[in-house]
Amino acid sequence: MKSFFSSNNLKAGYGSGDILKGISFDLEKGKVMTVIGPNGSGKSTLIKTLAGLLKPSSGEIYINGNSIASYTSPQRIKLGMSYVPQEYNVFRNMTVKENLQLANEFMRRTKKKKKQIIDDELLQLFPELTSKFDALAGNLSGGQRQMVAFACALAYKPEILLLDEPSAGLSPKYMGDIFLAVKKVNELGVTIFMVEQNAIEALQISDKCIVMTNGSVKFISDPRSLMQSGDLNSLYLGNV
Repeated sequence: MKSFFSSNNLKAGYGSGDILKGISFDLEKGKVMTVIGPNGSGKSTLIKTLAGLLKPSSGEIYINGNSIASYTSPQRIKLGMSYVPQEYNVFRNMTVKENLQLANEFMRRTKKKKKQIIDDELLQLFPELTSKFDALAGNLSGGQRQMVAFACALAYKPEILLLDEPSAGLSPKYMGDIFLAVKKVNELGVTIFMVEQNAIEALQISDKCIVMTNGSVKFISDPRSLMQSGDLNSLYLGNV
């Protein structure tokens, strides 16, 4: 199957040193890829570089054949990318409704349904948001804020969604809800690239897995094979 989202020998870091030491991967359209690895392995640096928040020192990033390594985040959005950061992903002093309206106003690539705050498909993914429209996002639980951020990122129908630790700090209930939402979004045809510490839950809905250590790809694996490996369970899944 043809690669839709990929990187080739990608290097990036902060200041004079590279944290990423030549990252290469290929992700097919409509698939889910999860990145796991111990703390400090470079996972967050990778997803920030892919999202355009950190400029690579060398290497390439491609979306559907387009080289985007030099593109800004807004330019990547125009190509169909959306990104949900781990922190500071909603405007806490604004209501849920206002957060969604901003997403509709500034992130949509099409003017269709502009007056509709949240599409029917999103309502099915996050039904409890409708009862929270007038609540300040800062007063929501961590899981509810994550759902608002998720809904905002999906407002303009992206083709690829980047998720940085979507279940971080969530209760077991909301963790399950978030992974279910990721699965349902993927079933709508959205390609997912996700960094996660809750590896076992994430791998259950993934098609590919990248294991990172020390800024490098240790290997890329089928998630089912990875979970069945006792050595890898102890080395990675039990420590992330």
